[in-house]
Amino acid sequence: MISNDSIEKCNDADFVNARADYNALGDHLARRNIHIGQIKDKVAAYGVAIPSWGVGTGGTRFARFPGVGEPRDIFDKLDDCSVVQRLTRATPSVSLHIPWDKAPASDLNAKAEQLGLSFDAMNSNTFQDQLNQKHSYKYGSLSNTDAGTRQQAVEHNIECIELGAAIGSKALTVWVGDGSNFPGQSHFTQQLNRYLDSAKQVYAALPDDWRLLTEHKMYEPAFYSTVVQDWGSNYLIANELGDKAFCLVDLGHHAPNVNIEMIVARLIHFGKLGGFHFNDSKYGDDDLDTGSIDPYRLFLVFNELVEAEQDPSFKPMHMLDQSHNVTDPIESLMVSAMEVQRAYAQALLVDRFALADYQENNDALMATNALKAGFRTDVEPILRMARYENGGAIDPVAAYRTSGYRAKVAEQRPAVSGVGGGIV
Repeated sequence: MISNDSIEKCNDADFVNARADYNALGDHLARRNIHIGQIKDKVAAYGVAIPSWGVGTGGTRFARFPGVGEPRDIFDKLDDCSVVQRLTRATPSVSLHIPWDKAPASDLNAKAEQLGLSFDAMNSNTFQDQLNQKHSYKYGSLSNTDAGTRQQAVEHNIECIELGAAIGSKALTVWVGDGSNFPGQSHFTQQLNRYLDSAKQVYAALPDDWRLLTEHKMYEPAFYSTVVQDWGSNYLIANELGDKAFCLVDLGHHAPNVNIEMIVARLIHFGKLGGFHFNDSKYGDDDLDTGSIDPYRLFLVFNELVEAEQDPSFKPMHMLDQSHNVTDPIESLMVSAMEVQRAYAQALLVDRFALADYQENNDALMATNALKAGFRTDVEPILRMARYENGGAIDPVAAYRTSGYRAKVAEQRPAVSGVGGGIV
């Protein structure tokens, strides 16, 4: 629903200024011995996956306010995801969540091929009960005291692997809400042992070229304890499971003010960093738009990732994971994808030889200034030219609004009731 002519018309209006800004930045970077074309090529090749659920309106524990033209099913979701990729050229793959997105593999493959998309990591759901489900996850899933409930959760994860293998995915992400809400409610050690036993059954079902990504979260919906509560527990679990098991870092799943970039460095060092869920937070697991609260922290994470890029075997998976309550989800996803690219570009500008020298000589001031030199550089001209040369929009949000896409799909998709709450 967004034509090439529409994008080209918007680009024609922006190109002269975009090219002038790019040339000016190129001159500035040349004085720092940085070739702007090399940075642009790396940014243009970088991609982050879209969560299928991200194109719908989220909610809170109190209410959900639906947006106009919300997707009705996975195929509507893929249409919306293709718009983000079409305009930003930064989101070539989609991460599915089962059973929300369950559909025949042949239909999913056909739709993805039509839209020029691929499928990223699969996500299982054992944190809420589904219609006609035999066993409830109220008191846990993979770690439940009931063997039948644990088996049900294991079988669901294996189902996700089988569907994922049929659509070209190469990873399964497992997050469980298992834990406890009161002291004494659960036996910590026995609960972890049950989780490990279940996770090993899921791990055994992985194809040889797959990864299992386990995700930690310190609270919610279990508020006294969670089974996989921090990166240390996550690392121990990944080690216990085997070489195909890795840790996934969600930027919102940590205690306030935790040094996430150091966690990233530790997991890289021990070979267990598998991927990211990019978002932002003010108070907790807020799932806010990436870079909307603390862009410097996002940059510091990418500083560690760029450092690790020297090892060609280091290939973590990157995905957005956000809940959009008051914005058009497509616009938020576009802006977030661009913010991730921005942090990557800024980290590429860091003078790593100078930084290493400052660190070796304990020059704290110059070391932190070396980082800030990258962060303070306005890399927007690089991002714009990378999108333009990749066939995207110089200004994706403006092009999207000009296209009238949201109004068009609203004519086809019935309005969704806003009754009921629940976090998505």
